[in-house]
Amino acid sequence: MQKKWWQEAVVYQIYCKSFNDTDGDGIGDLQGVVEKLPILKELGINCIWFNPIYKSPQVDNGYDISDYYDIDPAYGTLEDFKKVLETAHSMGIKVIMDQVLNHSSDECVWFQESRKSKDNPYRNYYIWQPPKADGSEPNNWANRFRDGNGSAWQFDEATGEYYLHQYAVKMPDLNWEYEPLRQEIYKMLRWWLDLGVDGFRLDVFTRLKKPAGFPDTTVTPDVLLDRDGYILDNSMCTCLEGIHEILHDMYINVFGPYDCYTVGEGAGVTDVNAHEYISAGRQELSSVYHFMLSGRRMLTLGAERFRSVQKKWAAAMDRDLWPTQYLSNHDSARHVSCYGTDGKYRVPAAKMLATLIHTCPGTPYIYQGEEIGMVNVQFDDIADYNCCYTIGDYHNMVKSGVSPAEALKVLGPKSRDNARTPYQWDDSENAGFTTGKPWLKVNPRYTEINLEADRKSPDSIFAFYQKLIAMRQENPAILDGDLQFYLEDHPELVVYTRRCARQTLLVIANYGHNKNVLTLPASLANRKWQRILANYGGVPALERGQWLPWEAEVYELTE
Repeated sequence: MQKKWWQEAVVYQIYCKSFNDTDGDGIGDLQGVVEKLPILKELGINCIWFNPIYKSPQVDNGYDISDYYDIDPAYGTLEDFKKVLETAHSMGIKVIMDQVLNHSSDECVWFQESRKSKDNPYRNYYIWQPPKADGSEPNNWANRFRDGNGSAWQFDEATGEYYLHQYAVKMPDLNWEYEPLRQEIYKMLRWWLDLGVDGFRLDVFTRLKKPAGFPDTTVTPDVLLDRDGYILDNSMCTCLEGIHEILHDMYINVFGPYDCYTVGEGAGVTDVNAHEYISAGRQELSSVYHFMLSGRRMLTLGAERFRSVQKKWAAAMDRDLWPTQYLSNHDSARHVSCYGTDGKYRVPAAKMLATLIHTCPGTPYIYQGEEIGMVNVQFDDIADYNCCYTIGDYHNMVKSGVSPAEALKVLGPKSRDNARTPYQWDDSENAGFTTGKPWLKVNPRYTEINLEADRKSPDSIFAFYQKLIAMRQENPAILDGDLQFYLEDHPELVVYTRRCARQTLLVIANYGHNKNVLTLPASLANRKWQRILANYGGVPALERGQWLPWEAEVYELTE
Protein backbone atom coordinates (compact mmCIF):
# COMPACT_ATOMS: atom_id res chain seq x y z
CA MET A 1 0.00 0.00 0.00
CA GLN A 2 1.35 3.43 -0.94
CA LYS A 3 2.41 5.51 2.02
CA LYS A 4 0.92 8.90 2.83
CA TRP A 5 3.36 11.80 2.56
CA TRP A 6 3.44 12.22 6.34
CA GLN A 7 4.39 8.58 6.86
CA GLU A 8 7.54 9.17 4.83
CA ALA A 9 8.28 12.52 6.47
CA VAL A 10 10.85 13.54 9.06
CA VAL A 11 9.31 16.42 11.02
CA TYR A 12 11.40 19.24 12.50
CA GLN A 13 9.73 21.13 15.34
CA ILE A 14 10.32 24.90 15.42
CA TYR A 15 9.72 26.75 18.67
CA CYS A 16 9.81 30.08 16.89
CA LYS A 17 10.27 32.19 20.02
CA SER A 18 13.66 30.55 20.64
CA PHE A 19 14.80 29.74 17.10
CA ASN A 20 16.36 32.77 15.37
CA ASP A 21 15.87 36.49 16.06
CA THR A 22 16.56 38.87 13.17
CA ASP A 23 15.35 42.18 14.61
CA GLY A 24 17.18 42.23 17.94
CA ASP A 25 14.14 42.21 20.23
CA GLY A 26 15.22 38.96 21.92
CA ILE A 27 12.40 36.90 20.42
CA GLY A 28 12.75 34.58 17.44
CA ASP A 29 10.77 35.51 14.34
CA LEU A 30 9.53 34.22 11.00
CA GLN A 31 12.19 36.05 9.01
CA GLY A 32 14.65 34.13 11.15
CA VAL A 33 12.99 30.89 10.08
CA VAL A 34 13.23 31.81 6.40
CA GLU A 35 16.91 32.63 6.95
CA LYS A 36 17.60 29.17 8.41
CA LEU A 37 15.42 27.04 6.11
CA PRO A 38 18.43 26.17 3.89
CA ILE A 39 20.14 24.62 6.92
CA LEU A 40 17.06 22.54 7.67
CA LYS A 41 16.90 21.47 4.04
CA GLU A 42 20.54 20.46 4.29
CA LEU A 43 19.72 18.46 7.43
CA GLY A 44 17.31 16.50 5.25
CA ILE A 45 13.95 17.08 6.93
CA ASN A 46 10.87 17.47 4.73
CA CYS A 47 8.30 18.88 7.15
CA ILE A 48 8.33 21.57 9.83
CA TRP A 49 5.89 21.99 12.68
CA PHE A 50 5.39 25.40 14.25
CA ASN A 51 4.36 25.81 17.84
CA PRO A 52 1.63 28.50 18.04
CA ILE A 53 2.66 31.73 16.32
CA TYR A 54 -0.78 33.35 16.36
CA LYS A 55 -1.51 36.67 18.06
CA SER A 56 -1.35 36.08 21.81
CA PRO A 57 -0.69 37.83 25.13
CA GLN A 58 1.88 35.05 25.71
CA VAL A 59 0.63 33.93 29.11
CA ASP A 60 1.61 30.40 28.04
CA ASN A 61 3.96 31.17 25.17
CA GLY A 62 1.30 31.29 22.49
CA TYR A 63 -0.97 28.51 23.68
CA ASP A 64 -3.34 31.31 24.68
CA ILE A 65 -4.56 32.57 21.30
CA SER A 66 -6.27 35.94 21.03
CA ASP A 67 -6.66 35.95 17.23
CA TYR A 68 -6.77 32.64 15.34
CA TYR A 69 -6.42 34.42 11.98
CA ASP A 70 -3.30 36.49 12.56
CA ILE A 71 0.39 36.18 13.42
CA ASP A 72 1.72 37.60 16.66
CA PRO A 73 3.65 40.83 15.93
CA ALA A 74 6.61 39.49 17.92
CA TYR A 75 7.08 36.89 15.17
CA GLY A 76 6.20 39.07 12.19
CA THR A 77 3.19 39.40 9.93
CA LEU A 78 0.88 37.18 7.95
CA GLU A 79 2.92 38.15 4.88
CA ASP A 80 6.03 36.85 6.65
CA PHE A 81 4.26 33.55 7.26
CA LYS A 82 3.24 33.35 3.62
CA LYS A 83 6.92 33.83 2.78
CA VAL A 84 7.77 30.88 5.06
CA LEU A 85 5.17 28.75 3.26
CA GLU A 86 6.38 29.78 -0.18
CA THR A 87 10.05 29.21 0.66
CA ALA A 88 9.49 25.92 2.46
CA HIS A 89 7.27 24.52 -0.29
CA SER A 90 9.83 25.52 -2.93
CA MET A 91 12.31 23.34 -1.03
CA GLY A 92 9.94 20.40 -0.80
CA ILE A 93 9.24 21.02 2.89
CA LYS A 94 5.69 20.72 4.23
CA VAL A 95 4.42 23.03 6.99
CA ILE A 96 2.08 22.05 9.81
CA MET A 97 0.79 24.36 12.52
CA ASP A 98 -0.22 23.96 16.14
CA GLN A 99 -3.90 24.47 16.81
CA VAL A 100 -5.17 25.12 20.34
CA LEU A 101 -8.85 24.19 20.30
CA ASN A 102 -9.48 23.39 23.96
CA HIS A 103 -9.18 27.01 25.11
CA SER A 104 -8.39 30.52 23.91
CA SER A 105 -7.00 33.65 25.50
CA ASP A 106 -9.41 35.77 27.50
CA GLU A 107 -8.36 38.55 25.12
CA CYS A 108 -9.92 36.71 22.17
CA VAL A 109 -12.89 38.66 20.80
CA TRP A 110 -15.07 35.59 21.30
CA PHE A 111 -14.48 35.69 25.06
CA GLN A 112 -14.66 39.46 25.26
CA GLU A 113 -18.16 39.21 23.81
CA SER A 114 -19.05 36.12 25.83
CA ARG A 115 -18.52 37.81 29.17
CA LYS A 116 -20.61 40.90 28.35
CA SER A 117 -23.99 39.34 29.13
CA LYS A 118 -25.75 36.01 29.50
CA ASP A 119 -27.70 36.54 26.29
CA ASN A 120 -24.71 37.60 24.15
CA PRO A 121 -24.48 35.55 20.91
CA TYR A 122 -20.98 34.41 21.97
CA ARG A 123 -21.96 33.47 25.53
CA ASN A 124 -22.02 29.72 24.87
CA TYR A 125 -18.67 29.73 23.07
CA TYR A 126 -17.30 29.18 26.58
CA ILE A 127 -18.32 27.18 29.65
CA TRP A 128 -20.17 29.27 32.21
CA GLN A 129 -21.72 27.96 35.43
CA PRO A 130 -23.54 29.66 38.31
CA PRO A 131 -22.01 29.60 41.81
CA LYS A 132 -23.06 27.04 44.40
CA ALA A 133 -25.60 28.24 46.97
CA ASP A 134 -22.77 29.55 49.17
CA GLY A 135 -21.28 31.49 46.26
CA SER A 136 -18.31 29.14 45.81
CA GLU A 137 -17.03 27.53 42.64
CA PRO A 138 -19.17 24.98 40.74
CA ASN A 139 -16.83 22.16 41.81
CA ASN A 140 -13.47 21.38 43.42
CA TRP A 141 -11.35 21.08 40.28
CA ALA A 142 -7.87 22.64 40.31
CA ASN A 143 -6.38 24.27 37.23
CA ARG A 144 -3.30 22.64 35.81
CA PHE A 145 -1.06 25.71 36.28
CA ARG A 146 -2.17 26.27 39.92
CA ASP A 147 -2.95 29.77 38.70
CA GLY A 148 -4.93 32.33 40.72
CA ASN A 149 -6.28 30.67 43.85
CA GLY A 150 -5.75 27.24 42.30
CA SER A 151 -9.34 26.66 41.18
CA ALA A 152 -10.27 25.73 37.62
CA TRP A 153 -13.12 28.27 37.86
CA GLN A 154 -12.88 32.05 37.76
CA PHE A 155 -15.70 34.30 38.97
CA ASP A 156 -16.69 37.10 36.59
CA GLU A 157 -18.39 40.10 38.23
CA ALA A 158 -20.13 41.27 35.04
CA THR A 159 -22.60 38.37 34.92
CA GLY A 160 -22.14 36.77 38.34
CA GLU A 161 -21.03 33.40 36.97
CA TYR A 162 -17.85 31.33 36.82
CA TYR A 163 -16.02 30.29 33.64
CA LEU A 164 -13.95 27.11 33.35
CA HIS A 165 -10.21 27.29 32.72
CA GLN A 166 -8.29 24.02 32.93
CA TYR A 167 -5.08 25.98 32.56
CA ALA A 168 -4.34 29.65 33.37
CA VAL A 169 -7.03 32.07 34.53
CA LYS A 170 -6.54 33.94 31.24
CA MET A 171 -7.13 30.76 29.19
CA PRO A 172 -10.89 29.98 29.29
CA ASP A 173 -12.06 26.62 27.92
CA LEU A 174 -14.09 26.57 24.72
CA ASN A 175 -17.50 24.88 24.67
CA TRP A 176 -17.51 22.12 22.05
CA GLU A 177 -21.11 21.24 22.85
CA TYR A 178 -22.20 24.46 21.11
CA GLU A 179 -22.68 24.05 17.37
CA PRO A 180 -21.95 27.70 16.40
CA LEU A 181 -18.56 27.42 18.15
CA ARG A 182 -17.76 24.27 16.16
CA GLN A 183 -18.62 25.96 12.88
CA GLU A 184 -16.48 28.95 13.82
CA ILE A 185 -13.53 26.63 14.46
CA TYR A 186 -14.10 24.71 11.22
CA LYS A 187 -14.17 27.92 9.19
CA MET A 188 -10.88 28.98 10.75
CA LEU A 189 -9.16 25.63 10.10
CA ARG A 190 -10.26 25.66 6.44
CA TRP A 191 -8.90 29.21 6.11
CA TRP A 192 -5.39 28.07 7.09
CA LEU A 193 -5.54 25.01 4.85
CA ASP A 194 -6.66 27.18 1.93
CA LEU A 195 -3.68 29.44 2.69
CA GLY A 196 -1.41 26.48 2.04
CA VAL A 197 -0.80 24.88 5.43
CA ASP A 198 -0.29 21.11 5.15
CA GLY A 199 -1.77 19.99 8.44
CA PHE A 200 -2.19 20.54 12.15
CA ARG A 201 -0.97 19.34 15.48
CA LEU A 202 -3.99 19.45 17.80
CA ASP A 203 -3.02 20.52 21.30
CA VAL A 204 -4.62 18.67 24.28
CA PHE A 205 -7.25 17.23 21.94
CA THR A 206 -8.36 14.61 24.47
CA ARG A 207 -9.76 17.35 26.76
CA LEU A 208 -12.31 18.86 24.36
CA LYS A 209 -15.15 16.85 25.91
CA LYS A 210 -16.16 17.77 29.48
CA PRO A 211 -18.15 15.61 31.95
CA ALA A 212 -21.87 16.31 32.16
CA GLY A 213 -22.88 18.20 35.26
CA PHE A 214 -19.28 19.07 36.20
CA PRO A 215 -19.17 16.85 39.32
CA ASP A 216 -16.62 17.21 42.13
CA THR A 217 -13.59 14.97 41.83
CA THR A 218 -13.08 12.44 44.60
CA VAL A 219 -9.42 11.56 43.92
CA THR A 220 -6.96 11.88 46.79
CA PRO A 221 -5.27 15.32 46.82
CA ASP A 222 -1.56 15.59 46.07
CA VAL A 223 0.04 16.93 49.26
CA LEU A 224 2.58 19.11 47.45
CA LEU A 225 0.61 20.26 44.42
CA ASP A 226 -3.06 20.58 45.38
CA ARG A 227 -4.14 23.37 47.68
CA ASP A 228 -7.03 25.19 49.32
CA GLY A 229 -9.43 22.32 48.61
CA TYR A 230 -8.89 22.31 44.83
CA ILE A 231 -7.79 18.96 43.41
CA LEU A 232 -6.07 18.20 40.11
CA ASP A 233 -7.68 15.09 38.62
CA ASN A 234 -5.98 14.04 35.38
CA SER A 235 -8.90 11.83 34.38
CA MET A 236 -11.67 14.37 34.89
CA CYS A 237 -11.60 15.87 31.38
CA THR A 238 -9.60 13.24 29.51
CA CYS A 239 -10.77 10.82 26.79
CA LEU A 240 -14.42 11.05 27.83
CA GLU A 241 -17.31 9.43 25.99
CA GLY A 242 -18.27 11.85 23.24
CA ILE A 243 -14.74 12.87 22.24
CA HIS A 244 -14.93 10.70 19.12
CA GLU A 245 -18.11 12.36 17.92
CA ILE A 246 -16.30 15.71 18.13
CA LEU A 247 -13.24 14.47 16.21
CA HIS A 248 -15.30 12.71 13.55
CA ASP A 249 -17.35 15.85 13.04
CA MET A 250 -14.13 17.82 12.61
CA TYR A 251 -12.88 15.28 10.08
CA ILE A 252 -16.07 15.40 8.03
CA ASN A 253 -16.17 19.18 8.00
CA VAL A 254 -12.46 19.93 7.60
CA PHE A 255 -9.78 17.25 7.46
CA GLY A 256 -11.37 14.73 5.13
CA PRO A 257 -11.72 17.02 2.08
CA TYR A 258 -8.05 18.08 2.35
CA ASP A 259 -4.86 16.03 1.94
CA CYS A 260 -3.67 17.18 5.34
CA TYR A 261 -1.81 15.59 8.22
CA THR A 262 -3.40 15.74 11.66
CA VAL A 263 -1.58 14.58 14.76
CA GLY A 264 -3.29 14.70 18.14
CA GLU A 265 -1.45 15.52 21.36
CA GLY A 266 -3.19 14.71 24.59
CA ALA A 267 -3.05 12.83 27.84
CA GLY A 268 -4.66 9.41 28.05
CA VAL A 269 -3.55 8.11 24.64
CA THR A 270 -1.92 4.67 24.70
CA ASP A 271 -1.22 1.86 22.27
CA VAL A 272 -4.44 0.23 23.56
CA ASN A 273 -6.87 3.03 22.69
CA ALA A 274 -4.98 4.73 19.85
CA HIS A 275 -6.94 2.83 17.21
CA GLU A 276 -10.07 4.63 18.42
CA TYR A 277 -8.54 7.90 17.23
CA ILE A 278 -6.43 7.04 14.18
CA SER A 279 -7.78 3.94 12.43
CA ALA A 280 -8.67 4.98 8.89
CA GLY A 281 -12.20 3.71 9.28
CA ARG A 282 -12.79 5.98 12.26
CA GLN A 283 -12.24 9.13 10.17
CA GLU A 284 -10.78 11.18 12.98
CA LEU A 285 -7.00 11.82 13.01
CA SER A 286 -3.93 10.73 11.04
CA SER A 287 -1.77 9.96 14.06
CA VAL A 288 -1.27 10.68 17.75
CA TYR A 289 1.53 11.47 20.14
CA HIS A 290 1.88 9.39 23.23
CA PHE A 291 3.82 10.00 26.43
CA MET A 292 5.03 6.46 26.98
CA LEU A 293 8.62 7.28 25.97
CA SER A 294 8.75 10.95 26.82
CA GLY A 295 6.88 13.32 29.09
CA ARG A 296 7.30 16.41 31.21
CA ARG A 297 7.83 14.43 34.40
CA MET A 298 9.69 11.51 32.86
CA LEU A 299 13.41 11.71 33.65
CA THR A 300 14.59 8.16 32.88
CA LEU A 301 14.06 5.69 30.07
CA GLY A 302 16.47 2.76 29.74
CA ALA A 303 16.65 -0.33 27.55
CA GLU A 304 13.83 -2.30 29.17
CA ARG A 305 11.24 0.47 28.92
CA PHE A 306 12.29 1.36 25.38
CA ARG A 307 11.80 -2.23 24.23
CA SER A 308 8.48 -2.57 26.02
CA VAL A 309 6.97 0.60 24.55
CA GLN A 310 8.18 -0.02 21.02
CA LYS A 311 6.84 -3.59 21.04
CA LYS A 312 3.42 -2.31 22.07
CA TRP A 313 3.29 0.27 19.29
CA ALA A 314 4.62 -2.20 16.72
CA ALA A 315 1.71 -4.46 17.65
CA ALA A 316 -0.61 -1.48 17.27
CA MET A 317 0.74 -0.95 13.75
CA ASP A 318 -0.52 -4.43 12.89
CA ARG A 319 -3.97 -2.88 13.39
CA ASP A 320 -3.23 -0.34 10.64
CA LEU A 321 -2.05 2.43 12.97
CA TRP A 322 0.88 4.79 12.40
CA PRO A 323 2.74 6.05 15.48
CA THR A 324 5.06 8.99 16.06
CA GLN A 325 8.62 8.68 17.32
CA TYR A 326 10.17 11.36 19.51
CA LEU A 327 12.07 11.74 22.76
CA SER A 328 11.76 15.47 23.45
CA ASN A 329 9.77 18.53 22.49
CA HIS A 330 8.88 21.95 23.87
CA ASP A 331 6.98 20.39 26.79
CA SER A 332 9.81 18.18 28.05
CA ALA A 333 13.39 18.48 29.15
CA ARG A 334 16.29 17.78 26.78
CA HIS A 335 16.38 14.06 26.13
CA VAL A 336 20.15 13.69 26.00
CA SER A 337 20.26 15.00 29.59
CA CYS A 338 17.35 12.84 30.81
CA TYR A 339 17.67 9.63 28.84
CA GLY A 340 21.34 9.73 27.95
CA THR A 341 24.11 11.77 29.48
CA ASP A 342 25.24 15.37 29.02
CA GLY A 343 28.74 14.68 30.35
CA LYS A 344 31.71 12.84 28.84
CA TYR A 345 29.60 10.68 26.53
CA ARG A 346 27.14 13.38 25.42
CA VAL A 347 27.95 13.04 21.71
CA PRO A 348 27.70 9.23 21.38
CA ALA A 349 24.64 9.22 23.66
CA ALA A 350 22.87 11.82 21.47
CA LYS A 351 23.64 9.73 18.39
CA MET A 352 22.57 6.46 20.03
CA LEU A 353 19.21 7.87 21.10
CA ALA A 354 18.66 9.31 17.62
CA THR A 355 19.44 5.92 16.08
CA LEU A 356 16.76 4.24 18.19
CA ILE A 357 14.10 6.80 17.28
CA HIS A 358 14.87 6.99 13.55
CA THR A 359 15.04 3.23 12.98
CA CYS A 360 11.84 2.27 14.81
CA PRO A 361 8.43 2.28 13.06
CA GLY A 362 6.56 5.55 12.65
CA THR A 363 7.17 9.20 11.79
CA PRO A 364 10.20 10.66 13.61
CA TYR A 365 10.14 14.16 15.09
CA ILE A 366 13.24 16.25 15.72
CA TYR A 367 12.97 19.03 18.27
CA GLN A 368 15.14 22.04 17.47
CA GLY A 369 18.59 21.67 19.01
CA GLU A 370 18.63 17.92 19.47
CA GLU A 371 20.51 17.65 16.18
CA ILE A 372 23.47 19.33 17.92
CA GLY A 373 22.98 17.67 21.30
CA MET A 374 21.61 20.64 23.28
CA VAL A 375 21.28 19.89 27.00
CA ASN A 376 19.31 20.92 30.09
CA VAL A 377 19.97 24.12 32.03
CA GLN A 378 19.51 24.56 35.78
CA PHE A 379 18.71 28.15 36.77
CA ASP A 380 19.48 29.21 40.35
CA ASP A 381 16.55 31.61 40.75
CA ILE A 382 12.85 31.01 40.11
CA ALA A 383 12.78 34.49 38.54
CA ASP A 384 14.79 33.09 35.63
CA TYR A 385 12.10 30.52 34.81
CA ASN A 386 9.18 31.19 32.45
CA CYS A 387 7.32 27.85 32.44
CA CYS A 388 3.90 28.15 34.10
CA TYR A 389 4.10 24.62 35.49
CA THR A 390 7.52 25.21 37.05
CA ILE A 391 6.54 28.52 38.63
CA GLY A 392 3.18 27.23 39.92
CA ASP A 393 4.66 24.02 41.33
CA TYR A 394 7.55 25.97 42.91
CA HIS A 395 5.30 28.32 44.86
CA ASN A 396 3.05 25.46 45.98
CA MET A 397 6.05 23.47 47.20
CA VAL A 398 7.53 26.45 49.06
CA LYS A 399 4.13 27.16 50.60
CA SER A 400 4.00 23.55 51.82
CA GLY A 401 7.35 23.95 53.62
CA VAL A 402 9.89 22.83 51.01
CA SER A 403 12.93 25.13 50.86
CA PRO A 404 13.34 27.28 47.71
CA ALA A 405 16.65 25.57 46.91
CA GLU A 406 15.17 22.09 47.25
CA ALA A 407 12.12 23.05 45.18
CA LEU A 408 14.36 24.25 42.34
CA LYS A 409 16.49 21.12 42.62
CA VAL A 410 13.39 18.96 42.16
CA LEU A 411 11.65 21.03 39.50
CA GLY A 412 14.60 22.28 37.44
CA PRO A 413 15.43 18.99 35.65
CA LYS A 414 11.84 18.59 34.42
CA SER A 415 11.05 22.21 33.60
CA ARG A 416 9.83 22.92 30.08
CA ASP A 417 12.32 25.80 30.00
CA ASN A 418 15.11 23.26 29.51
CA ALA A 419 13.88 22.81 25.95
CA ARG A 420 12.96 26.45 25.41
CA THR A 421 16.31 28.16 25.89
CA PRO A 422 17.43 29.87 22.65
CA TYR A 423 18.94 27.85 19.82
CA GLN A 424 22.74 27.78 19.98
CA TRP A 425 23.97 28.78 16.54
CA ASP A 426 27.57 29.72 17.39
CA ASP A 427 29.81 30.84 20.27
CA SER A 428 29.20 34.58 19.86
CA GLU A 429 27.22 36.54 22.45
CA ASN A 430 23.80 34.99 23.12
CA ALA A 431 24.81 32.00 20.98
CA GLY A 432 24.10 33.95 17.80
CA PHE A 433 20.38 33.82 18.58
CA THR A 434 19.90 37.58 19.03
CA THR A 435 21.76 40.88 19.20
CA GLY A 436 19.40 41.98 21.99
CA LYS A 437 18.46 40.54 25.37
CA PRO A 438 17.00 37.04 24.89
CA TRP A 439 13.51 36.45 26.29
CA LEU A 440 14.91 33.44 28.19
CA LYS A 441 18.49 33.01 29.29
CA VAL A 442 20.81 31.19 26.90
CA ASN A 443 22.25 27.91 28.17
CA PRO A 444 25.77 28.80 29.43
CA ARG A 445 27.18 25.75 27.65
CA TYR A 446 26.57 27.44 24.29
CA THR A 447 30.29 28.23 23.88
CA GLU A 448 30.89 24.47 23.81
CA ILE A 449 27.63 23.24 22.26
CA ASN A 450 26.54 25.11 19.13
CA LEU A 451 25.80 24.37 15.49
CA GLU A 452 28.95 25.97 14.12
CA ALA A 453 31.23 24.02 16.44
CA ASP A 454 29.33 20.79 15.90
CA ARG A 455 29.54 20.97 12.13
CA LYS A 456 33.30 21.53 12.30
CA SER A 457 33.77 18.49 14.51
CA PRO A 458 34.64 15.07 13.08
CA ASP A 459 32.11 13.71 15.59
CA SER A 460 29.31 15.99 14.34
CA ILE A 461 25.87 15.09 15.66
CA PHE A 462 24.31 17.15 12.85
CA ALA A 463 26.12 15.03 10.25
CA PHE A 464 24.93 11.87 12.00
CA TYR A 465 21.32 13.08 11.82
CA GLN A 466 21.82 13.73 8.10
CA LYS A 467 22.83 10.10 7.65
CA LEU A 468 19.88 8.83 9.69
CA ILE A 469 17.40 10.90 7.69
CA ALA A 470 18.94 9.80 4.39
CA MET A 471 18.77 6.17 5.54
CA ARG A 472 15.00 6.51 5.93
CA GLN A 473 14.66 7.26 2.23
CA GLU A 474 17.20 4.68 1.09
CA ASN A 475 16.24 1.65 3.20
CA PRO A 476 12.73 0.21 2.70
CA ALA A 477 12.92 -1.83 5.92
CA ILE A 478 12.79 1.38 8.00
CA LEU A 479 9.47 2.38 6.47
CA ASP A 480 7.92 -1.00 5.76
CA GLY A 481 9.69 -3.54 7.94
CA ASP A 482 8.36 -5.40 10.95
CA LEU A 483 10.06 -4.99 14.33
CA GLN A 484 11.53 -7.89 16.31
CA PHE A 485 13.60 -7.58 19.49
CA TYR A 486 16.27 -10.02 20.68
CA LEU A 487 18.11 -10.53 24.00
CA GLU A 488 15.19 -8.92 25.79
CA ASP A 489 16.55 -9.74 29.24
CA HIS A 490 19.74 -7.74 28.74
CA PRO A 491 19.72 -4.67 31.01
CA GLU A 492 21.59 -2.42 28.57
CA LEU A 493 21.89 -3.84 25.07
CA VAL A 494 18.99 -3.11 22.70
CA VAL A 495 18.96 -5.45 19.71
CA TYR A 496 16.29 -5.54 17.03
CA THR A 497 15.69 -6.20 13.35
CA ARG A 498 13.58 -4.34 10.83
CA ARG A 499 12.58 -6.78 8.11
CA CYS A 500 10.55 -6.42 4.92
CA ALA A 501 10.43 -8.41 1.68
CA ARG A 502 13.29 -6.39 0.16
CA GLN A 503 15.64 -5.88 3.09
CA THR A 504 16.64 -6.81 6.65
CA LEU A 505 18.38 -4.38 9.00
CA LEU A 506 19.93 -5.14 12.38
CA VAL A 507 20.17 -2.39 15.00
CA ILE A 508 22.33 -2.78 18.09
CA ALA A 509 22.66 -0.11 20.77
CA ASN A 510 24.42 -0.09 24.11
CA TYR A 511 22.17 1.89 26.44
CA GLY A 512 24.52 3.02 29.21
CA HIS A 513 28.01 3.85 30.46
CA ASN A 514 29.24 0.26 30.67
CA LYS A 515 31.11 -1.71 28.05
CA ASN A 516 29.18 -4.82 27.06
CA VAL A 517 29.96 -8.07 25.27
CA LEU A 518 27.30 -9.24 22.85
CA THR A 519 26.59 -12.80 21.76
CA LEU A 520 24.02 -12.76 19.00
CA PRO A 521 21.38 -15.49 18.79
CA ALA A 522 22.28 -18.16 16.23
CA SER A 523 19.53 -16.97 13.90
CA LEU A 524 21.42 -13.69 13.56
CA ALA A 525 25.01 -14.74 14.20
CA ASN A 526 25.12 -17.19 11.28
CA ARG A 527 24.36 -14.48 8.73
CA LYS A 528 26.45 -11.94 6.83
CA TRP A 529 26.04 -8.35 7.99
CA GLN A 530 27.47 -5.16 6.55
CA ARG A 531 27.63 -2.09 8.78
CA ILE A 532 25.88 0.95 7.27
CA LEU A 533 25.89 3.34 10.25
CA ALA A 534 27.99 3.76 13.40
CA ASN A 535 28.33 6.45 16.03
CA TYR A 536 31.95 5.56 16.87
CA GLY A 537 33.45 4.24 13.65
CA GLY A 538 36.59 2.11 13.45
CA VAL A 539 36.31 -1.66 13.45
CA PRO A 540 32.65 -2.78 13.54
CA ALA A 541 31.57 -3.70 17.04
CA LEU A 542 30.33 -7.08 15.81
CA GLU A 543 33.95 -7.87 14.88
CA ARG A 544 35.39 -6.38 18.08
CA GLY A 545 32.92 -8.35 20.18
CA GLN A 546 32.60 -5.48 22.64
CA TRP A 547 30.22 -2.51 22.70
CA LEU A 548 31.47 0.80 23.99
CA PRO A 549 29.39 3.13 26.21
CA TRP A 550 26.38 4.48 24.27
CA GLU A 551 27.54 2.78 21.08
CA ALA A 552 25.02 2.22 18.27
CA GLU A 553 25.41 0.53 14.90
CA VAL A 554 23.10 -0.44 12.06
CA TYR A 555 23.82 -3.42 9.80
CA GLU A 556 22.27 -4.67 6.57
CA LEU A 557 21.88 -8.36 5.77
CA THR A 558 23.96 -9.06 2.65
CA GLU A 559 23.23 -12.74 1.97
